Amino acid sequence: MFKKAEWPRKLRSQEWYGGTSRDVIYHRGWMKNQGYPHDLFDGRPVIGILNTWSDMTPCNGHLRELAEKVKAGIWEAGGFPMEVPVFSASENTFRPTAMMYRNLAALAVEEAIRGQPMDGCVLLVGCDKTTPSLIMGAASVDLPSIVVTGGPMLNGYFRGERVGSGTHLWKFSEMVKAGEMTQEEFLEAEASMSRSSGTCNTMGTASTMASMAEALGMALSGNAAIPGVDSRRKVMAQLTGRRIVQMVKDDLKPSDIMTKQAFENAIRTNAAIGGSTNAVIHLLAMAGRVGIDLTLDDWDRCGRDVPTIVNLMPSGKYLMEEFFYAGGLPVVLKRLGEAGLLHRDALTVSGETMWDEVKDVVNWNEDVILPAEKALTQSGGIVVLRGNLAPKGAVLKPSAASPHLLTHRGRAVVFEDIDDYKAKINDDNLDIDETCIMVMKNCGPKGYPGMAEVGNMGLPPKVLKKGITDMVRISDARMSGTAYGTVVLHTSPEAAVGGPLAVVKNGDMIEIDVPNRRLHLDISEEELSQRLVAWQPQHDLPTSGYAWLHQQHVQGADTGADLDFLKGCRGSAVGKDSH
Repeated sequence: MFKKAEWPRKLRSQEWYGGTSRDVIYHRGWMKNQGYPHDLFDGRPVIGILNTWSDMTPCNGHLRELAEKVKAGIWEAGGFPMEVPVFSASENTFRPTAMMYRNLAALAVEEAIRGQPMDGCVLLVGCDKTTPSLIMGAASVDLPSIVVTGGPMLNGYFRGERVGSGTHLWKFSEMVKAGEMTQEEFLEAEASMSRSSGTCNTMGTASTMASMAEALGMALSGNAAIPGVDSRRKVMAQLTGRRIVQMVKDDLKPSDIMTKQAFENAIRTNAAIGGSTNAVIHLLAMAGRVGIDLTLDDWDRCGRDVPTIVNLMPSGKYLMEEFFYAGGLPVVLKRLGEAGLLHRDALTVSGETMWDEVKDVVNWNEDVILPAEKALTQSGGIVVLRGNLAPKGAVLKPSAASPHLLTHRGRAVVFEDIDDYKAKINDDNLDIDETCIMVMKNCGPKGYPGMAEVGNMGLPPKVLKKGITDMVRISDARMSGTAYGTVVLHTSPEAAVGGPLAVVKNGDMIEIDVPNRRLHLDISEEELSQRLVAWQPQHDLPTSGYAWLHQQHVQGADTGADLDFLKGCRGSAVGKDSH
């Protein structure tokens, strides 16, 4: 049981600001050039607002305004707010992929906290990688920290149809290739996709990770679903500012909240909301930062019997705006608690248990948050497949897959990397039909490098024109949380390090058996062994910069793709003064 620290007491920031020594006057005196009165340095909590705002991170483009609300809350509670810009890895801007920079962002955040006079942190996040990277960095330092997200965009509409960000991009793109939509119509639809500030309005990775932060207990109850432009988002930011001050006084830290029970709650929540497969890799990395032994087996164990009850794209038909109006994530957590699928006594940043936070909420729309008997799928958790093609595991999202393909045997059509795929996929001479299994290699953490969201390979036009909309696809890549289809991802070990995926050949037969959690390459053990011995790496290796560091130290997807020298290492939050 969490025990509050004594208050008042000397805080960490007083190592910089308290007293009359030369070193203290050096730190404090320079801060006064911004017009801060002397009594602000009297020992009250100094709160760092770690802001991932950037003009090149459109999902987070409104966070400067929210930061002002966070500041107001901190002032009201007797704290001293300091806004600090931190690395912002935009999903829709960074190349080769934002995932390559998640660990760099986490490292930068960790050192921004450790090296500066903060007593607690507000993690102001939104876009896909900003949420896990800031939580990872804060967890490594383990100062009191709380998440507030920027919230999702409002619904998009095109010719009377709801348009889900990302989801309809994939859908309309396939329609253009199938001849069902003109390029001009596609461009017209573009204008309706992103019509307000905020993150994806589907249950994509951004909304999933906002939900994961809340399910872990790292955000105030109800935070995940409030639209970015709703006035209640500003209220949430201000309340978060108030709360962090008390968290510092109580010394309520990430390690007190992010327990094994909290991660199990998050895994089950991800199943219930039809969340992104990206949550797997992020939660594994976050757990590593707090020293929690979380594995792919935990994902399969905890999520296997959880129904998907949130009727949102890409699995369902609604968007985040309706989810908020229906009651948001607290309703889902209450449902899980009633079904015996929630650790009710898990602690949250509010200082209350998860159950105390959600037990009295109401579901205002049972077509958005469904009764269990009407679930989109009765077994909605992320499926972990294993076999000779994925000895360390691969993942699949059943709520976004086609039921008739969950047990399938087909001929492999192989693409050596993303460039090979792009060069061949539109060729009508490509030997492929809807019974085949598309295989793409060298797109994992080391291979792309960075593990891009290319796993949901678009189908060849010759198949789309038959009216076929799904095929089995296998890769070591990731998939956007907004995407859908029978897509096997994160295949480990990845091809770039000589995993079995690397030696799959055109014409090989592959069997996928989701009910029995099996992914099998139908060749003999002897043949597989001979191929692996003969394998040689195909991708170019970086020779300098962060790309080199990433290549040398990134771990496999099955453990979270963190850098090997950062996993599970919480260090001192106070360094020595050099002055």
